[in-house]
Amino acid sequence: MSASPRAENALLEVADLNVVLDSPARRLHPVDGVDFSIAAGETFALLGESGCGKSMTALALTRLLPESGRIHAGQVRLGGDDLLGLSEAGMRAVRGGRIGMVFQEPATSLNPVMTVGDQIGEVLAQHRGLEGAARQAEVVRLLAAVGIPDAARRAADYPFQFSGGMKQRVMIAMALAGEPELLIADEPTTALDVTIQAQVLDLLARLQAERGMGMLLITHDLGVVARSADQVGVMYAGQLVETGARDDFFRAPLHPYSRKLFAALPSGAQRGGPLEAPEGSVPVLDGDFPGCRFVERCPLAFDRCDDEAPDWASVGAQRVRCHLYEGVSIPRALETREANYAAAVARKQQAPVLEVRDLKVHFPVRKGVLKRVVGQVRAVDGVSFSLVPGRTLALVGESGCGKTTVGKALLQLIQPTAGEVFFDGENMVGQPQKALVEMRKAVQMVFQDPFASLNPRMRIGDIIEEGMASLGVGDSAEARSRRVDALLERMGLQAAMRWRYPHEFSGGQRQRIAIARALAVSPRVLVCDEPTSALDVSVQAQLLNLMRELQQEQGLAYLFVTHNLGVVDYLADEVAVMYLGRIVEYGAVEQVLAAPAHPYTRLLLAAVPKADGEGGAGGGAAASAGEISKPEVELPSPLKPPAGCHFHPRCPQATDICRVTYPTPTVSHSGHAVSCHWPLQRL
Repeated sequence: MSASPRAENALLEVADLNVVLDSPARRLHPVDGVDFSIAAGETFALLGESGCGKSMTALALTRLLPESGRIHAGQVRLGGDDLLGLSEAGMRAVRGGRIGMVFQEPATSLNPVMTVGDQIGEVLAQHRGLEGAARQAEVVRLLAAVGIPDAARRAADYPFQFSGGMKQRVMIAMALAGEPELLIADEPTTALDVTIQAQVLDLLARLQAERGMGMLLITHDLGVVARSADQVGVMYAGQLVETGARDDFFRAPLHPYSRKLFAALPSGAQRGGPLEAPEGSVPVLDGDFPGCRFVERCPLAFDRCDDEAPDWASVGAQRVRCHLYEGVSIPRALETREANYAAAVARKQQAPVLEVRDLKVHFPVRKGVLKRVVGQVRAVDGVSFSLVPGRTLALVGESGCGKTTVGKALLQLIQPTAGEVFFDGENMVGQPQKALVEMRKAVQMVFQDPFASLNPRMRIGDIIEEGMASLGVGDSAEARSRRVDALLERMGLQAAMRWRYPHEFSGGQRQRIAIARALAVSPRVLVCDEPTSALDVSVQAQLLNLMRELQQEQGLAYLFVTHNLGVVDYLADEVAVMYLGRIVEYGAVEQVLAAPAHPYTRLLLAAVPKADGEGGAGGGAAASAGEISKPEVELPSPLKPPAGCHFHPRCPQATDICRVTYPTPTVSHSGHAVSCHWPLQRL
């Protein structure tokens, strides 16, 4: 029975698609009999964990498989044309023209020696025939459309001069440059903060309405699916296991795996307890599966699931690959395991392990033959906070506000311009490298881009073990090896994967490896720069459970840089909201998220997409009050921040004093602080 009964008048038709990856040791089947269709103007969302075959499906549609990969069987038709029958020259005309693609990792997809304007211009010349001033004007228009401030100037910049979120926006502009009939978006909003995410999703929706463009949206964010998708397909271990309309899927997800994805979503309601993450990981796709591929992780499995692969069953307009919907069966008894998930006893007030006072990081802007300094980019402009053992401080804000720079400046990977960073009471700013060794043993960082932070020439077991060996962690090589295996298992990977190289893993799996490396040396502080941004919800839940357990057991302090406010609500104790290099609101997470005082905080909350199937964005107090609407004014450049309150050009409550004077912080008796002349809540 086909999973795609809507093939009539479809823009894209995929039938029985099978992909094989050959190697001397084994043969993998990452895509194994996938069927779906996408109509013009429709968005089909593909959900699933890292390693389940989502990205490989997208690469197969455009015939961009790795060298060891080949399409073993199936059909792919775009507007009735057989893409698998085209010559390579014919496919080059399709890629970037009729099909645009946004890849998962923009840092590895952009040419580092070409300006972003030239890279977008190549697409415009190849597929639209634009040259000269017309091409340059279109480049600027596309960059502005995806939220790049000062687009005319930034078009002359190189990829390394952009943050991770801004590089993703450049990739989206490049994909849209050819005015495609079909856009394949592989995690297009993963690296974006919530406000830019909302703008990008609105932009894609508008372009679909104008052009009738179809979209294959690959994502792990159920909120993005709720906001943008028309049809949903859930993928597991190389197969689609559930398909249906968005509203039906969110109203009643059918497959046990789909229900686990919803249960794994973090929120404040689950604070202090574990998230319901599915145990284990996606099985290795190197053999035959006699039964259901989800059987080892399914809490509802019964004997038939072991021996017989389920066929498609229809439940109304939804389709599901599960024996539960073929008749009445007796579920297998669940295995129970003892686990202590009781909330940790409140810790006594402790001295901060790290304390930051008035930290500033300014980057000089040089021009001319003599490279004279003509300005300063105020990436961090007077930030203060402390990290206490056993507690988590979340640092939130839009891309480019300085969050990542704060984390790097703590470790002096970037030299602070001014301010103090105290480690166990000693100021580390300006100290020689030898004096920083002890701090760097105790403070580890998980970087935003896992591919760039992992040595491509080392096996991942050696990558994880390298830090332990250099810092003297572990009694012997055997003990370190056992710890590597245990960390990989806790990260949802397999110990046998230690012999693979980084390029053999998906983006989400590489992020787990980077986290395992940081945890390997038993640090006291973890600086986590978007550690869950590349993870699907089930692996994210596993990671958050692990981080919460480690914090309770070892008293770790976390600085958690993120744009996922659901994660903040679940994991953080305090939250600092950052805008253009400064903290504009700070306080306990319950206070800030339930009663945000700064207009910018309410803007962030209002932009969060909800996983409720209603297709709109919203969040808590901000959404219900309706006082803050998404502004048309883009994020100002930190090179020339606005006078007065930096947020006033985007604030609906701004008055004359906001335009001339930066507000001093107002602090309540509970420690809730806000820098605003007219806070929205009385502190």
